[in-house]
Amino acid sequence: MAFDFSKMTVDLSAVPTTIDMGHAWLGGLVLVLLVLYIAKKGKPVEVEKIVEKEVEVEKIVEVEKPVEKIVEVEKIIEKIVEVEPKLKTATPEAALQLLSLLQQEARFIDFMQEDLKGFADAEIGAAARVIHEGGQKVLNEYFSFAPIRSEDEETRITLPQGFNASEVRLTGNVVGEAPFTGTLIHRGWKVTEVKLPKLAEGHDAHIVAAAEVEL
Repeated sequence: MAFDFSKMTVDLSAVPTTIDMGHAWLGGLVLVLLVLYIAKKGKPVEVEKIVEKEVEVEKIVEVEKPVEKIVEVEKIIEKIVEVEPKLKTATPEAALQLLSLLQQEARFIDFMQEDLKGFADAEIGAAARVIHEGGQKVLNEYFSFAPIRSEDEETRITLPQGFNASEVRLTGNVVGEAPFTGTLIHRGWKVTEVKLPKLAEGHDAHIVAAAEVEL
């Protein structure tokens, strides 16, 4: 059934020419709802952006924290390495050579390996004289010595601040910091020159005294 628009009439006098209070409140409510709708619709996007930024920051912090810890550990290790002295491995050849010379000139190893309980003091003294003479010959021939301190023993000396601790060993009641004043008990020794003979190539320095066979 078709609708006949020609029969429809509009009474313009029924259209309100002024806006009463009720229409004003209704229009305001529509505007408020529209604003809330627009604000609500845009909020998830902003929240998502904020959440993404927080996640990125957390990831950066998680990466930076281990890196900072690694750097701190490396710095601590560097300080420990700087504090701890580097130890040198001593070669045994020179020590073995010296033992060989002392054995050759003073029978040093024989004397040190001997059980002296069954010998009288006079016998030990006679052997000690031989060892002393031979040992002194080795030291004088292959080493040069000088006293560390020039003062006489049993005299009072003062060690200034910054003294060489490797040359002077403090004993007794050591309290506070230098300068220290005390009695010189021993002048000390230092080697100024070493003149050990050169070893032939292929020589076994561990043989400090060859076995002897008389024919």
